[in-house]
Amino acid sequence: MGSPPGSPGRGGLGLLVLFLLLLLSPVQVLPQLCVWYGECGVASGDKRYNCAYDGPPIALPEDGYDLMQELCPGLFFGNVSTCCDVRQLQTLKNNLQLPLQFLSRCPSCFNNLINLFCELTCSPNQSDFLNVMSTIPYYDPILKENKSSITELQYFIGERFANAMYNACKDVEAPSSNVKALGLLCGKDVKDCNATNWIEYMFSKDNGQTPFSIIPIFSDVPVHGMNPMNNATKGCNESVDDSTGPCSCQDCSVVCGPKPQPPPLPPPWLLFGLDAVYVIMWISYMGFLLIFFALVFGVWCYRRRHFVSEYTPIDSNIAFSVNSHRDNGKITCGERLGERFENGLRMTFTSWGAFCVRNPRPVILFSVVFIAMCCSGFVYVKATTNPVDLWSAPSSQARKEKEYFDTHFGPFFRTEQLIIQAPKSHPDTYSPYPSGADVPFGPPLTKDILHQVLVLQDAIVNITASFDNETVMLKDICLAPLAPYNNNCTILSVLNYFQNSHSVLDHTVGDDFFVYADYHTHFLYCVRAPASLNDTSLLHDPCLGTFGGPVFPWLVLGGYDDDNYNNATALVITFPVNNYYNDTRKLMKALAWEREFINFLKNYSNPNLTISFSAERSIEDEINRESQSDIGTVLISYIVMFVYISIALGHIQSCRRLLVDSKISLGIAGILIVLSSVACSIGIFSYFGIPLTLIVIEVIPFLVLAIGVDNIFIMVQTLQRDERLQGETLDKQIGRVLGDVAPSMFLSSFSETVAFFLGTLSTMPAVRTFSLFAGMAVLIDFILQVTCFVSLLGLDIKRQERNRLDILCCIKSNEEMSSLQRSESILFLFFKNLYSPYLLKDWMRPIVIAVFVGVLSFSTAVMHNVEIGLDQSLSMPDDSYVMDYFSQLSKYLHAGPPVYFVLEEGHNYTSLEGQNMVCGGMGCNNDSLVQQVFNAAEIGSYTRIGYAPSSWIDDYFDWVKPQSSCCRVYNATGQFCNASVTDPSCTRCRPLTQEGKQRPQGKDFMTFLPMFLSDNPNPKCGKGGHAAYNSAVNLINNKSDVGATYFMTYHTVLKTSSDFIDAMKKARVIADNITETMGIKEKNYRVFPYSVFYVFYEQYLTIVHDAIFNLCISLGSIFLVTTVLLGFEVWAAVVVSITIAMIIINMFGVMWLWGISLNAVSLVNLVMSCGIAVEFCSHVTRAFTVSTKGSRVERAEEALSHMGSSVFSGITLTKFAGIVVLAFSKSQIFKIFYFRMYLAMVLLGATHGLIFLPVLLSYIGPSVNKAKTRTAQERTRGTERERLLYF
Repeated sequence: MGSPPGSPGRGGLGLLVLFLLLLLSPVQVLPQLCVWYGECGVASGDKRYNCAYDGPPIALPEDGYDLMQELCPGLFFGNVSTCCDVRQLQTLKNNLQLPLQFLSRCPSCFNNLINLFCELTCSPNQSDFLNVMSTIPYYDPILKENKSSITELQYFIGERFANAMYNACKDVEAPSSNVKALGLLCGKDVKDCNATNWIEYMFSKDNGQTPFSIIPIFSDVPVHGMNPMNNATKGCNESVDDSTGPCSCQDCSVVCGPKPQPPPLPPPWLLFGLDAVYVIMWISYMGFLLIFFALVFGVWCYRRRHFVSEYTPIDSNIAFSVNSHRDNGKITCGERLGERFENGLRMTFTSWGAFCVRNPRPVILFSVVFIAMCCSGFVYVKATTNPVDLWSAPSSQARKEKEYFDTHFGPFFRTEQLIIQAPKSHPDTYSPYPSGADVPFGPPLTKDILHQVLVLQDAIVNITASFDNETVMLKDICLAPLAPYNNNCTILSVLNYFQNSHSVLDHTVGDDFFVYADYHTHFLYCVRAPASLNDTSLLHDPCLGTFGGPVFPWLVLGGYDDDNYNNATALVITFPVNNYYNDTRKLMKALAWEREFINFLKNYSNPNLTISFSAERSIEDEINRESQSDIGTVLISYIVMFVYISIALGHIQSCRRLLVDSKISLGIAGILIVLSSVACSIGIFSYFGIPLTLIVIEVIPFLVLAIGVDNIFIMVQTLQRDERLQGETLDKQIGRVLGDVAPSMFLSSFSETVAFFLGTLSTMPAVRTFSLFAGMAVLIDFILQVTCFVSLLGLDIKRQERNRLDILCCIKSNEEMSSLQRSESILFLFFKNLYSPYLLKDWMRPIVIAVFVGVLSFSTAVMHNVEIGLDQSLSMPDDSYVMDYFSQLSKYLHAGPPVYFVLEEGHNYTSLEGQNMVCGGMGCNNDSLVQQVFNAAEIGSYTRIGYAPSSWIDDYFDWVKPQSSCCRVYNATGQFCNASVTDPSCTRCRPLTQEGKQRPQGKDFMTFLPMFLSDNPNPKCGKGGHAAYNSAVNLINNKSDVGATYFMTYHTVLKTSSDFIDAMKKARVIADNITETMGIKEKNYRVFPYSVFYVFYEQYLTIVHDAIFNLCISLGSIFLVTTVLLGFEVWAAVVVSITIAMIIINMFGVMWLWGISLNAVSLVNLVMSCGIAVEFCSHVTRAFTVSTKGSRVERAEEALSHMGSSVFSGITLTKFAGIVVLAFSKSQIFKIFYFRMYLAMVLLGATHGLIFLPVLLSYIGPSVNKAKTRTAQERTRGTERERLLYF
């Protein structure tokens, strides 16, 4: 019959149940086995081997629970059975102290690293991934057992784990060292470090920390029956647990996103592929020429049709011409007012001149008394030599920031620096043992040269100076950051890697056949880890300087490529010396030592070394030396001008009357009056405590001499050309001549005085001081000339009329002459008969206009290209040792000046929010202060910030962590206990709890901060803040609160003035942005950058504005004064102002052509050129306005004939003679800013005043003042004077 129903179903069900039972039944699990347990014999020093053990994990004693929970919480479960005992856990903790201090700021990085070591040390599954390769026997004297010590071990690590661990740690910063943390932990430069060689280095016996060899083998698949350790990892952008967050942007580039990019440079302004300004000026010039020559041609055609000549009478059918002086038209109110003002000035000066000639003795006596009274102020004279006072206004931003920095952190230290080369030495090659590529070492890094440099360094340290019977050595004045615990001076030198010791430099480890480690090994480690207290090679020598701080390689080496410091071709040694602004005695000690330092190095000789050097006082010393050496040059320049003036003033009619007609004594008197006006100006302002500057002493005599001598020439030569009228006495003649010329002198002098006094509105101290002294000197010079000099002139004419000899006035000449004859000099006749008529010919005038407008167009096109700044090397004499130092500095320097980002007092550091605004570690804001400076350093080529900032607050957080051994206190007293102290009563500052692991806030923050700032770095705690941050944090209110603090970094290399200016500008932009993002803009504190050079370069941020402001003020005041003093001739004032503006613009063109930069010195010269330009222009213009000739051309010709010769001989020739001498000066600054600019000033002034201005007046000069014409005709009608007026 078949099977029973359901049978097959029951059989299938049974098989299914059997299968499920097999699945659910316990399978055989491989036993957990160890490879070691406990510690055995001593490997070296205090390092011990682990004992071989192949049994199951052993339950950890309860006294090790805290350690296990602290170090390896992942293994703290069940009965805590592990392959390590308490002693091994303690060893693990000690070995993790260094990585903890540098990597714990990124929790996920440190978590992965601890995972690696916990699995190695304690994992109950050790046998899965650890393979013992070698052991040695060991007898345990305590247990009296034979054991084996493991001497070599294989550690199988998953590639995934290794790479993930490296990626989480590669960006972590070491805040106090401005480098990546892996640079201190990898044994290689950061750029050469990767996952495998980092782990290989940590497990290498050669690193000085590992007691035996651990060979890492990387694989993600089983190898030789071993299963690689491939635990789960955390990325740096992940949180380890609920109490921590991801790593900060500074320590994890993934969190930051893409690297910041600098903004694109603004595109150049181009037209047709050329500079737009050039093209615009060229088109404008061409347009001007087209219009101008069309007008000239049109006028010429019109004249040819209607006139026979410009000088013939106009046909009666032609309408009345403005060129006719026979004008019977109506006189306007303005003309009448101008005539009355002009007449008032003439009558006033006529009466005054006659009075001075009639009463010479009282006038001269009064003048001498006035001069003596003013000069008595010399008792109070002070000279400003401090560069800060010279170039920076007390109210300027940089000056205020400097004062703030100096007040809160102390003044920036003084710098004594050497740059050393070894020209005769050859590069050295180092071959690492046992293998590795050869490493080249530059010539100065050979051991022999380093020994010689160390001898030199020791000699400098032992230099002794004497001040006030006291001996001064470097140790008395140097910067010693750890004093009084460590009084070693800060010496930034590569030799500090070797503790400034010959024996350490010679330290080697090797045998008879090989050198395993020597100074090469130590050097290569220290340039990667300058803050290390153990180089982890076989030498185990510290890298940290003897003064307690790191020596960064970019500060002590020069001439290397990229980061290959071993290729250095120069050594840089820097001795920072304390600066004392408020302690004159200590400052004088430092100056005395610096003097001996300079003398020592000047006399030092070593054929193997080439040394360039500078001290803090060097620049000021050399400027003073330069000034003294140029005194001779300046004196010769003055003597040349004096001799010329004395000779040129006289008009010799015959050789027999040479000593009678000469005016040497009058010339000397005139020069003494000019110099007396300068002395009076200095004396008056000295009364009020206003200090002198070098610019005042060097520039103002030249200026006042130009203005004063011009007035003297005008006065004397006008008198010489004048003929005494019938029945006219000498006093009336001189009074009449003075009435003619003094208004012109008054016009120029008063214009200059007002222009200079308004120049004191400038914020630049150099310009303000110059303007103040110059304005007063010009005013006093004019007053003395129309008083004292007029009296002296009268006496000299009387002497001449009596035939008495010049100088020897008691002796009478035998050559009799009844009376002085009217005489005309050769130069006057040249101007009258040749130059003026030729210049004002119809065909010549358009050429002159075209040429001068062309030059103006060129200058306008290039003036925006004039460089801004002052190369400091220009202030040095050609033969100065500092010149060589500057040259080497720009060649070998690899780091710019330090820059401090200062957070002013008022910030709350004790709150979490306040901390996050500032710090750069985990949990900090992505736009915090430290992070923003770090971001700026990432694009250093744009921001000119070279390195990540050193951050005291981040290092403090690492230092205070309970996992670290840094922050400890004595149980009984609560006083700080340094990590190097071995005392059971020392306990952690903070508990090892989740709360204790958080950042300290509130009272806790302030409790431990002073401890951090007093802690010296040591091998067990490299984070002590005493050396690095003691001056960075200003504790206030009895150390109960934090005041101002700074975060230091370095600028990139700055070589030119534009580099320095740009660096300061960018740093201020960064600081302003930080202030804004911190949200403290509305509060009473902010972030600002400070570097020692800012106070000197701030002027260049506004110098273009200052130049425009000062020059416009000068031009505006000249226009107003000229308008009034020309009798309200507005158009004449416009013509003068246009000509002076052209001179100034052309000065910029010359500056561009001649490589003269725009700075305070050149700006003073530009302001001065305004004053000298007035002299060149105002006399000719006034002569034009008072001329009663018929046409503009005739009036221009008369003005040029009468005033041109005096201006030419008075200013042009006088100044030219003096300026040429300056070309032989040793000083670069004299050659460039005085010789070149003065020469340009005189040549441009002369060409514009004596060529362009008369031509311009002949075209568009003001029409004749009918009131003045009628008055002049009435005044001279029927007299000989009428003939003279229409020569």
